[in-house]
Formats: sequence, C-alpha cells, structure tokens
Amino acid sequence: MTESAGSGRDAEAVSKFVESFAAQLVEAGMQRMAARVFAALLASDKGVLTSAELSEQLQISPAAVSGAVRYLAQTHMVSREREPGSRRERYRVHGDQWYEALTNREAVLKRWEGALREGVASLGPDTPAGRRMAETLAFFEFIEGEVAAMMERWRVYRGKTFGQG
Repeated sequence: MTESAGSGRDAEAVSKFVESFAAQLVEAGMQRMAARVFAALLASDKGVLTSAELSEQLQISPAAVSGAVRYLAQTHMVSREREPGSRRERYRVHGDQWYEALTNREAVLKRWEGALREGVASLGPDTPAGRRMAETLAFFEFIEGEVAAMMERWRVYRGKTFGQG
C-alpha cells in the first residue's frame, strides 16, 4: 500500500502534485526520473521511501529509481540510509535539502572561477575574449558572495520561522 493511500490522503491528488512539481523541476533542468523521485519523497509524510515504494508509487522500475537516487544523492537532494535490521536502503529528503543543494554548488562555482581565471590569463585580459571571460568571472564571484550572504539570512529566517537553526 502506498503511503498516500495509507494516510487517508487522496492518492490521485498526491500523484497529480508529484507529476506537476516534477514537470516544473524538469523544465528547470533536472533529469526527469530524478525529478519524479524527488517530488515523491518531498510529498511523503515521513520524507522517507524505499525503492519498492517509489517503484510502486511512480510505476517505474527499480533500476530507474536507482539511477534517479544516484543523481539526487550526488546533488545532495536526498540521502541514502539502511532500514534498521535490513539490507534494504531507504531514501530520505531533508527539510534543508534546498539549502544543502545550494551550499554544495559553492564548490562548482569555485572550479568555474578557477577555469575562468586560467581563461583570462590564456586569452589575455585586454583581448575581447579575455574581457568577456573576466566579466563572467566577476559575475560568478559576485554570485558566490551573494549566495553566502543569502544562506546566512536564510538560517536566521528559518530559526525564527520554524525554530530550527
């Protein structure tokens, strides 16, 4: 039995939300199966589902679940954990998944900044391409600072709103 059916929620309404939100995530660039798995986890009351539960709810194969979870774990959107006393894994979405995902993008920005610095040096800072590269580098440096400041404001806001720090 799926969680939505067992909790008294309208399974059809839950499924409609999952597919609708997943479509929005896909439009924003997320892989389709990963978006569906993430939306299903987000919509589950416990925020935890097994591969079998996800397969049943989404009508997809265990292999599709596995691939989606691998992507979501790499992007820090979900975590894997063992069911107590079992070899089965379950997948968890956390309340701070957006914070974690954005925070972990900092490493990507740092790598891009390093590559762009090399590009400016290679192309020459006074060439049109070098200036374009330098402007792109400045943009990423600006974004990095803004994201860090925004994340700090979020921690304060979250603590006030949800009593979590």
